[in-house]
Amino acid sequence: MNLRCIYCQTPFTLARTEMLSAIVTMNEKSQNHYDAHCPRCRRANSISRQRMELFFPNWQEAAKQAAAAPAKPAPTPASASLKTEPLPKSVKAAAVKKAPARPAAKKAPASKKPAAAAKKTTAKPAAKKAPAKTKKK
Repeated sequence: MNLRCIYCQTPFTLARTEMLSAIVTMNEKSQNHYDAHCPRCRRANSISRQRMELFFPNWQEAAKQAAAAPAKPAPTPASASLKTEPLPKSVKAAAVKKAPARPAAKKAPASKKPAAAAKKTTAKPAAKKAPAKTKKK
């Protein structure tokens, strides 16, 4: 379902799965509107139940099929499956001591131009203006 945010005019879409879950929750809670949040401004856009059902006419059958289908386990991100524990203080101290010392950054030598030379400017002659044109009769 293609929508346009009423606040920032950004076009966005609702997927069929989101529409189905919205219609089912509206049916269970006897609501008349669904709040679709804009991806840009995050404000809620109210969508009527009639409009949702217009774009998803056979939602009852789809809801039955979704309920009957085995639920897929959500894929877990790799970072969530790794459990880390904080290091003991003795290990942290050893790691700090083993770190190689970085050589100090050498500063570039300052330019050896005298300050007076930097201030010296050359005067440019002013551009001459062209004489005004006169009208011939």
